[in-house]
Amino acid sequence: MPHKLLHILPAALLAATALGLTACKSNKSSASDDAADTATSGTQLTAVKFNADSAYAAIVAQCDFGPRVPNSEAHRQCGDYIVAEFRRRGLEVTEQRHTFTGWDGKSLDGRNIIAAYKPEAEERVVIAAHWDSRPWADADPDSARHREPVMAANDGASGVAVMLELARLLPQLNPAVGIDFVCFDAEDYGAPYWGTGDDQGLDWCLGSQYWAEQALASGYRARYGVLLDMVGGRDARFCYEGFSLRFAEGLVARIWDTAAAVGASSLFVRQNGAYATDDHLSMNQIAGIPTVDIIPYIEGSEHSFGVTWHTTSDTPENISPENLRLVGQTLLQLLSEEM
Repeated sequence: MPHKLLHILPAALLAATALGLTACKSNKSSASDDAADTATSGTQLTAVKFNADSAYAAIVAQCDFGPRVPNSEAHRQCGDYIVAEFRRRGLEVTEQRHTFTGWDGKSLDGRNIIAAYKPEAEERVVIAAHWDSRPWADADPDSARHREPVMAANDGASGVAVMLELARLLPQLNPAVGIDFVCFDAEDYGAPYWGTGDDQGLDWCLGSQYWAEQALASGYRARYGVLLDMVGGRDARFCYEGFSLRFAEGLVARIWDTAAAVGASSLFVRQNGAYATDDHLSMNQIAGIPTVDIIPYIEGSEHSFGVTWHTTSDTPENISPENLRLVGQTLLQLLSEEM
């Protein structure tokens, strides 16, 4: 995610009454506390288990193509790989091809990838992530590397990898609703610090803006959406994101409760985070789909989104398979409860 795309505002701007969520429970990190959550929740846990090794392998596979910067050969090849992997899992895949105009006036050959499970089902849920790489490592500690592309193992590939593993497991889970996995393109092409971007941040999230406009025009509806952004970092902690609370308060509470039930409350912490200008804004504001952004917020850190954010260190070695597992298992449980 880009700095503008994930434009963070002070956490104090989130109302202390943020729908009562912050008062639900203090943060916990011990395994015994997590087990207590599971035992007292009364939740029937799914027997389907998320395979973190499979998801990690999908991250490596994406990164093996190189940085997936729009208009590059790595971008084309990885797009083909994602399409093939969803089809191999039995999903119906469509593509939205569109030429976007970047902040620098460059024409970008964009490609949103949509994979549908149970495409015939009227009731649907959207799980989304972006799949492109940022062209500039403009937050790297070494300023000499700021114009190098980002490998984007976490900031892009991790969300796609979780979706691919979820897609593989859906026949076992057999949710009662259709699932649409959406891979947004051209999310991370926003202006670097040496460029001039849009005052409203519209030079970021180009693919999701286009997808949401098409969804609105076609009358597409979904119960809700979940956006996965940088979900595999070793230092990740997910707090309540501000726009998610504004547009999908009940879903925020449900996801964090679900995370506690599967033993992930040390990762999904019950506290306010910040506002992130991310792909979920178009999903909420344009498409009208209540959507929650699962995105890191590391309080008190110089790197709110994690130490590898927009650096040349965003590589597979810095991914936590355990965090992938916890995010994936939370989503499996969430989907298993759809009636």
